[in-house]
Amino acid sequence: MRQWAAFVKKEGLELLRSGRLFLLLLLFCLFGVMNPAIAKLTPWLMELMSDQLAESGMMVGEIVVDAMTAWTQFYKNMPIMLLVMVVMFGGIVVGELQKGTLIPIVAKGMKRGRILGAKALAVAAVWTGGSILSFAITYAYSAYFWDNGIAAYLFFGAFCFWLFGIWILSVILPASAFANSAAAVILTAGICFAVSYLLGLIPAVKPYSPVYLLESLPLLTGGTVTGDYTAALCVTAGLTVFHMIAGVWLFNRKLV
Repeated sequence: MRQWAAFVKKEGLELLRSGRLFLLLLLFCLFGVMNPAIAKLTPWLMELMSDQLAESGMMVGEIVVDAMTAWTQFYKNMPIMLLVMVVMFGGIVVGELQKGTLIPIVAKGMKRGRILGAKALAVAAVWTGGSILSFAITYAYSAYFWDNGIAAYLFFGAFCFWLFGIWILSVILPASAFANSAAAVILTAGICFAVSYLLGLIPAVKPYSPVYLLESLPLLTGGTVTGDYTAALCVTAGLTVFHMIAGVWLFNRKLV
């Protein structure tokens, strides 16, 4: 257990020393501020462009923004942060395998499952902390400028997106066990998303697809209820656990 704790500490220190943690948290904060800022500035921007639009034959009416506008931006921007996370952590295992730095650790008796577990914990902690930070900033500014009460199930909607992010990031574990580069790991995550998206186009399969968790805006407007996402939540959680188990199983056969 001490070895595992030390390895977790080592992962945390690497995130700090490499500057990745600071950069990611800064981006999460930036997007958290941008969500209400874009909503607040939209009427002003449209007013500036009104003359040009009028010349093109387009008339701009009165634009009303509220908390829902800010939360719409939140769900548009968070996928960008998730993509940044996948790119940044795509080589978290492959990089050390290529350098050979994990071999001495395994030789000292560190179980391979614990190595992957420590890395998975580091990635999940950054995603969780960053998501909470971005959500809290958006929530605070939206409450200050408008009223968050018009948006239903705010916390549940954010939880759905968080779990989707955990699922996508969990793909890194098994992919790293057979891929030879960070690019291949990122491609694998992209393929998993594409498959889930295509399956989600089938009406009978859509409620079970992890991609269904991205459709959180209908929750906020009352178009759906929490029970509609139960199947997708269960499938996504199950796939996440499967990826972790598969990652350990493949990893045990890679380092021989």
